[in-house]
Amino acid sequence: MNTLYLKIIFGYPLLNAILVLNAQNIQVSHLMVDHLRYPNLQVINGYPIIGAEEAGGQRVQVANKKPTLGWELVGVGQGARQSAYRIILSNSPDSIAKGVGDVWDSGKIASDESTNVRYDGPPLAPNTGYTWAVMVWDGDEVPSSWSSMSRFWSADALTDYQTTFYPLQKTDEAPEGIHHMGNAIRIDFGRAAFGQLRLTLDSPNGKDIVTIKLGEAVHPDGSINRKPGGTIRYAEYQLPLKKGVHTYQLQFRPDKRNTGPQAVKMPEYIGEVLPFRYVELEGYANKLEETDVVRSSVHYPFDDFASQFESSDSILNAVWELCKYSVKATTFAGIYVDGDRERIPYEADAYINQLCHYGVDNEYSLARRSHEYLLHHATWPTEWILQSVLMAYHDYLYTGDLRSASHYYDDLKAKLLLPLREANGLISTKTGKQTKALMKAVHYQGDSLRDIVDWPHTGGFGMVGNGETDGFVFTTYNAVVNAFHYRALKDMAELAKAMGKEDDARMFAEKAQETHRAFQSLLWDKQRGVFRDGIDTDHASLHTNMMALAFGLVPQKDREKVMAFIRSRGMACSVYGSQFLMDATYMAGDADYGLSLLTAQSDRSWYNMIRAGSTITMEAWDNKYKPNQDWNHVWGAVPANVIPRKLMGVEPLEPGWKTFRVRPQIGSLKWATINVPTIKGDIAVSCKQDPSTYVMQLVVPANTSGTVELPSELTSSRRIKINGEPVKTRLQDGWLVSPRLDAGTYEIIMSK
Repeated sequence: MNTLYLKIIFGYPLLNAILVLNAQNIQVSHLMVDHLRYPNLQVINGYPIIGAEEAGGQRVQVANKKPTLGWELVGVGQGARQSAYRIILSNSPDSIAKGVGDVWDSGKIASDESTNVRYDGPPLAPNTGYTWAVMVWDGDEVPSSWSSMSRFWSADALTDYQTTFYPLQKTDEAPEGIHHMGNAIRIDFGRAAFGQLRLTLDSPNGKDIVTIKLGEAVHPDGSINRKPGGTIRYAEYQLPLKKGVHTYQLQFRPDKRNTGPQAVKMPEYIGEVLPFRYVELEGYANKLEETDVVRSSVHYPFDDFASQFESSDSILNAVWELCKYSVKATTFAGIYVDGDRERIPYEADAYINQLCHYGVDNEYSLARRSHEYLLHHATWPTEWILQSVLMAYHDYLYTGDLRSASHYYDDLKAKLLLPLREANGLISTKTGKQTKALMKAVHYQGDSLRDIVDWPHTGGFGMVGNGETDGFVFTTYNAVVNAFHYRALKDMAELAKAMGKEDDARMFAEKAQETHRAFQSLLWDKQRGVFRDGIDTDHASLHTNMMALAFGLVPQKDREKVMAFIRSRGMACSVYGSQFLMDATYMAGDADYGLSLLTAQSDRSWYNMIRAGSTITMEAWDNKYKPNQDWNHVWGAVPANVIPRKLMGVEPLEPGWKTFRVRPQIGSLKWATINVPTIKGDIAVSCKQDPSTYVMQLVVPANTSGTVELPSELTSSRRIKINGEPVKTRLQDGWLVSPRLDAGTYEIIMSK
């Protein structure tokens, strides 16, 4: 019999329930195919079905000749780790149930790999269902029982590499409230979603015409705002009713702009969608029940319970919920897009979206598919091109899977923009080196790239103020562009090294060092302790300095000087720029400033999005900073990744979470607790502090290990206690680093 224990910490439940098995060896759960947990998902008209393989519709199709198989481990006691595995695969579930792999039996393989095991049997047949299971051995060579079975379906045509992804799905939702107000009925679904509307209405004579209004915003009196401004959505339809009771599916009119040539179109099996929270009916005399109104929200498969966060600060909690939900709500197109105005993928949006998705769900395919789409559908900003490399690296870091980066290696090399590089170690779009050959190599259809820094620029779209670039001075050599160039070179060097391309890895690393030296010699203002925007200007912007700090271009001795300048500029950047401001702030170890930004209540804050009435993150801090903005733009959801990665400090150190660190920077919070999904399993962290003691609870999943890093200024001693035993830490760059912690549950106590 299995027993479920929910650990209580500080009076609050630890958000990762620990499954303790009476058996004394590790067990297997959550089987994955190409990193998908539900590889047998099949939908008809967007609705998932079960047990009807020949029913048609859309299903997950595995096109790889050698798909990747993976699983999670659940173990007893400390240090649970896999030492070997055996996989069996068959066309028949009955064979697997008998422990027979009549297509492939791997035999016992001595390995601790559990997330990227490549299928190595006979060639798979196209358009065929396969079932598989796995058993593992622990460090004492004790075998587990066979796992539950997992099933997948091969595609009609098989290839060496293609990202496997889910079909879109629909979820039917009832309204949270219905209010009859005279001739109008007001309906509130609680949160906005990209979806469709279905109504069941009664007309005694068949002569009624109902006016249906849908929108994202309301007036103070609760009525839908018909002129919300920008591209905040409002729509109105006339619906003639038939005699009797009938169910009506509202057909939304396509928007000319977001269904244009560059936009990602909604698939036919889903149909057109509209983002809305509120519905009003006029001209309907009967009472409307909750069952008469259904919103079918459209989204990529999403586990609402994969991640959880709560803290002693109610504003921070609300910001987390806003940003987490934004990730789910904006997956409606099956590829990351920039909101509803254009529905066009952009690299910068996708990079932030990728990090946020990793922070809230154990899902990797949508980020990868979006990144690969953008490799061949590049957009115009110089920095956006470079961010493709950052996306490829984080895909590898979070999954441990090199297949995508290897397949697109030449495309990624082109995204480094090395033809724009000058002898001084910097790149420039202003020295006449942009060519048709370069545009072709990066798959950009235009004539040339343009530096962006942040968006919008001064005076754009009728906005007031000075734009979102903090007065950045554009010169021949753009410091922000070159910060991205440096980071891309560093990441590309790691990818090349992992692929065994040693010459390339060495070359990328050398060029990165040249760019690092150029930053120090050409852009550093020693007297002021800041980096300048370019060689030919004395102006120093927030953007230049936060990018330099975030990407590792600021030496340790100069970090506090740069951070002091960053603090002096406040939130002088857009919601996009806030990603790098937050990364820089936590890189400098300024937890209090980071928390102040996350919980701010000014008009340049995430709380302001909530106060304005949006339930999905906005494209800009407020309408006045971008009057054409939309209310469903996930590049504004930065806290969805900053809270797990930086505030709670849970980040992978080696690809595929082979090792990770926990470096909480909770500032003045009294307590905080989080559950972070990873490809190895859930990492749970809870922290509590009072004037005398700092206490952390940590759950490390099986088959991985982590280190805890705590700020050295919290204590005068370098000793902490782990599970009641004193341990000695090492001091590194101002952090007390614990010994390696293998799988298990830990209590870490430090006296201040």
